[in-house]
Amino acid sequence: MASPGKKSFPLRIDPLLWNEIERMAAQELRSANAQVEYLLRQALKQQGRHVPTAKTASDGAEKDGEQIEE
Repeated sequence: MASPGKKSFPLRIDPLLWNEIERMAAQELRSANAQVEYLLRQALKQQGRHVPTAKTASDGAEKDGEQIEE
């Protein structure tokens, strides 16, 4: 079941790549879905792009993935 406020879409992915994502997710105590989202955000950040999460965008300012206290 999709989380509220999250876009859901089908993904075709190499089974060996998916196995590695699941392995990484287990090591980092995330779901495979959360791991994919984390890796996508990391890749965007490396490219100089920052996409705030829906939660942090509505809660206030954010810098490098951390909430800024005002």
